[in-house]
Amino acid sequence: MPFEIPSDLHPDLMPVVWLLGNWHGNGQGDYPTIDPFSYEQDVIFAHDGRPFLHYFSRTWITDESGERVRPGALETGFLRPAGDGQLELVLAHPTGYAEVWYGEVEGARITLATDLVARTSTAKEYTAGHRMYGLVDGDLMYAYDMAAEGQQMQSHLWGRLKRV
Repeated sequence: MPFEIPSDLHPDLMPVVWLLGNWHGNGQGDYPTIDPFSYEQDVIFAHDGRPFLHYFSRTWITDESGERVRPGALETGFLRPAGDGQLELVLAHPTGYAEVWYGEVEGARITLATDLVARTSTAKEYTAGHRMYGLVDGDLMYAYDMAAEGQQMQSHLWGRLKRV
C-alpha cells in the first residue's frame, strides 16, 4: 500500500513517519506463567500536527483457526521524539499499569526499554519491558520482552502487521 507523508506532519516526527497509519495482523504470545496463545491485532499511529504520535493497540485472543475467542490486551499512549534519534513513550493499560519508556530510532528500527513501571494495587507484578519495532518489507514487525511474576526479562509477544 502506498504511503504519503502528511503535509501537516510536525518536522520532529520525520524519523518515525514510517509508523503512521493503521496496521492489522497477528501475533503470538508465550511466557513461563501462562499458556502460549495467538492473537489478532489492530494498531494505529496517528498525529495531529504536534510533535508526538498517538498510539493505540487492541487485540483479540484467537483460536487455532484464527477466529476471535475474546478481547485481549489494550494499550494507548504517546510516542515523543526527544532529538538526536532519541524517543520517549508513555503508555497506559486498563489492567492497572502506566509506563515510561526511553529508546531510539535508527532508520526503520525502534528499540525501547522501560524506565518506570507503575501499577495499581490490583495489577499483577510487572517490573520491566523491552520493545523493538521494525519496518520489514513494508510490514510492521515487533517483539516485546518483559520481566514479570518473578521471571527474568524474556520474550513475551511478537507479531507482524500490515498497513491497511
